[in-house]
Amino acid sequence: MNSPFNTSASDVACEPVVFVSAFGSGDDGADDGADDGAIHSFRFETQSGTLEPLHRTTGTGLPFFMVISPNQRFLYASDAEQFGGDKDEFIAAYAIADDTAELTRLNRQSSRGSASCYLEIDATGKSVLVANYATGSVAALPVHEDGSLEAATAFIQHEGSSVDPQRQTGPFAHCIVTSPDNRFALAADLGIDQVLIYRLDAAASQLVKSDVQPFASLPPGSGPRHLIFDPSGQRVYVVNELTSTVALFAYTADTGRLTLQQTIPTLPENFSGASKCADLKITPDGQFLYASNRGHDSIAIYRIDADGRLSLVGIEPSLGGSPQNLLITPDGRWLLCANMTGSNVVVFQIDSKSGKLIAKGNPASVPTPTCISWLPR
Repeated sequence: MNSPFNTSASDVACEPVVFVSAFGSGDDGADDGADDGAIHSFRFETQSGTLEPLHRTTGTGLPFFMVISPNQRFLYASDAEQFGGDKDEFIAAYAIADDTAELTRLNRQSSRGSASCYLEIDATGKSVLVANYATGSVAALPVHEDGSLEAATAFIQHEGSSVDPQRQTGPFAHCIVTSPDNRFALAADLGIDQVLIYRLDAAASQLVKSDVQPFASLPPGSGPRHLIFDPSGQRVYVVNELTSTVALFAYTADTGRLTLQQTIPTLPENFSGASKCADLKITPDGQFLYASNRGHDSIAIYRIDADGRLSLVGIEPSLGGSPQNLLITPDGRWLLCANMTGSNVVVFQIDSKSGKLIAKGNPASVPTPTCISWLPR
């Protein structure tokens, strides 16, 4: 169900749209299921950085993560009646209206796991990949030409454990990301301190463990959560949730091989409280990297040197509790931060010379936001 807030087809057609998943209550008093979660959309004013509410799509259960297709016609969101429960969850497919950017559900398919916390779509738009945290698995689902999903054709169960007795008793797959050439998919598993390397056949929606290097290991107890390729495609950065660090790997494109080169903290040296990393993003020019800290409630800013190594620029408040997800606009001017327990989305302007962040305007109110997706217009 779509609830219009301030819909103008002419405005939406010429300005980018930002989708934000509301993982918790979105109840406005109507009996429309909004308290079960929703996908909010905003028009993004590119000159001022202002977010203007457009729609709220309800009827999707606990949409923790989203991804938009390369042709910008479809959106895919995790869909769970009980996130992290005993039953397999779902991935829902939506068509995006050309004029208003409203969402219309097409269908949904099983994610083949529980706590489906990350979605990726390959560069051809033929395969949606999912990481299932609670059950420690990854899967691939074919995409029809009309944007709807087929049942998963690839499923891989991770195995193992690591040293943290609370968080690493088994595998906990936290993300899966395709390589720039679309030949590989890398999956960060928090529970086994590994980045697993899969060969990707996007046309067939198949994942096969690499025979050159099946995985790259991180120090025990790291808890790798999210990863990102740099614009050159020669490096991979991994944010480690449990140790609050960012790791740099050299990446060999023809084999998918990863080689660890650097690990750097995300927190101030004198910080002694509880904090866990969540997300990381790189500016399109490859100059700066940002990583979020939940607990310290901040964003660490790094300059990326010519060799890919990171040097800390500073650590800025996220202006809300538990910064869960970050987005950098394609022009590199703006960083958006979804503060999950703060129930807001903050827009920061990026200083192109220093990488520092300047908050702009009032934060947009969204109940427990978990993911931000960008739709150019």
